Amino acid sequence: MEQIGKYRVVRELGKGATATVYLCDDPDNDRQVAVKVIRFGQDSAAMSRRMRKLFQNEGMVSKRLHHPNIVEVYETAVEEDFAYLAMEYVNGFSLEQHCRIDKLLPMHRVIGIIFKCCMALDSAYRQGIIHRDIKPANIMIAANDEPKIADFGLALNLNKDLDRDSTFIMGVGSPAYMSPEQIKGYPLNQKTDLYSLGVVMFQLLTGRLPFRANNQATLVYRIINTDAPAVTALNPNLPEGLNPVVRKALEKDLYNRYRNGAEFAKDLSAVRYQIVGDDEVEKDTRHFETLRRLDFFVEFENVELWEILRVSVWREVSANVAIIREGENSDTFGIVISGCVEVSIAGKALCRLGAGEPIGEVTYLHPKSDLRHATVTTLEPTLFLEVNASAISLASEELVGRMRDALLTKMIKRLREVNQIAAAQGQPAVQTDGSSAYSKSRPVGGLELTPM
Repeated sequence: MEQIGKYRVVRELGKGATATVYLCDDPDNDRQVAVKVIRFGQDSAAMSRRMRKLFQNEGMVSKRLHHPNIVEVYETAVEEDFAYLAMEYVNGFSLEQHCRIDKLLPMHRVIGIIFKCCMALDSAYRQGIIHRDIKPANIMIAANDEPKIADFGLALNLNKDLDRDSTFIMGVGSPAYMSPEQIKGYPLNQKTDLYSLGVVMFQLLTGRLPFRANNQATLVYRIINTDAPAVTALNPNLPEGLNPVVRKALEKDLYNRYRNGAEFAKDLSAVRYQIVGDDEVEKDTRHFETLRRLDFFVEFENVELWEILRVSVWREVSANVAIIREGENSDTFGIVISGCVEVSIAGKALCRLGAGEPIGEVTYLHPKSDLRHATVTTLEPTLFLEVNASAISLASEELVGRMRDALLTKMIKRLREVNQIAAAQGQPAVQTDGSSAYSKSRPVGGLELTPM
């Protein structure tokens, strides 16, 4: 297209299932705008009517909303075959780009963005509007981390009689971000948007959704009936103060959820003093590069390494410190990054381990017991990556499988080395011609160890 109404098309910005967005010049105001275009009649008549209704709703609702963190709508036009909406052009990116574990924004930026979104939703609600489709793709980020909430096509106008509200369509929205009451088809208020924003915040902090499933029916069940894990369980580097904030945003009970965006924002501001700055980005990059150089992680994909960074803690320990003790119960294990440790049993040294070697992995791999049967002591200043088994269990299936494979590979290699040492100390083996005599003399009940 070269022209849309009075707007001259510069280039296409993006294309979705139902609409195409173009960057255009606005000749009357000497500015660039984003113009969303929908064509009718390409699908069924019922779908065209529905899209026309949603588009008219977006134009009507958005023109009433004026807030620095809500995309400004300048003009809407609905024709016979198509419709377009001219709106503020946000020269930035959507939060959808930062939901993966290897693309997460620094914590302080996430909280600042969510804080401003809280205030924008609070402003919309005071004007009688709830969005109903808050998700990362609908939150654009402009310069200086200014969020811009877009796409009010599914918005509900609370000032109308809901029984006669032609814009109210049941079952709209993105299932993974829907509140329990939205899934159930209950009457909605501003708390549904705050729940969805809580899901977005959870994902931006951890790299995964609070509820996951292989099919929509199971996902819906979990959203309605199960509790989300703590964000610190998935990312131990986050401050504990974020747990109650996210938990309250994701409350299934409406009476216990945040009453409004201002209340949500106030609690976020209370944990700001724990938020670190951009130096965390540089530190994360250094940590990633360090892991990539270790032999233990050679088979790991980049995205899995970033996930490891989010579910683990780096520990610096001085020499002669027992970091694992016999007789204790613990489900943590670690990977030596630098330095050297000694493994001992009952006061007798068993082996020494250096960079790239796992420690404490037996209790993680054991299906039933987390009892320690060995002690691990640092022989020199040592840096190791401490991983919590509970956090790994909540991680992606790909990471869980990759970690188990890497740990089992190390264990088998060590077992073979121990077997070599034991064989070197043993008696000469019985010589056989391959007949069945061996099977007849085999001890009943399992393995028999020859005394040394």
